[in-house]
Amino acid sequence: MFQKLSRSSAGPRRKESTNCEGRENATGSEEIPEKEEKIAEEPVRLEVSDVLDLHSFAPRDILAVVEAYLEEARARGFSSVRIIHGKGTGAQRARVHALLSRTPFVGTFQDAPLEAGSWGATVVWFRDEIRQGKPS
Repeated sequence: MFQKLSRSSAGPRRKESTNCEGRENATGSEEIPEKEEKIAEEPVRLEVSDVLDLHSFAPRDILAVVEAYLEEARARGFSSVRIIHGKGTGAQRARVHALLSRTPFVGTFQDAPLEAGSWGATVVWFRDEIRQGKPS
């Protein structure tokens, strides 16, 4: 026997016993409290390096994260960075590339070399004359 969770239309979830054939038993109902979902309201501070892995960010936050990262990396004097967006369907890659295309201090960008992520990552080079923290 294993435990199955079910949700009634009026009330909290209940735990019902089910045998291996998938039949529900009349015994064993027990209330399970609903989980509260907590969303961080404070920004998360990350160490800035020359690599940003986007896998740990929600898709809705990707563009804001990349924009803030690029500004901070440029301010810290990096001449290039690598953004890991993953391969998947290519949707995140396209969004990141669109952002890079309209960012004035980005000189050029391209897919990373095979050993650095291939088309699942993008290498970005900043314009020297605009990069902060370094003399022109």
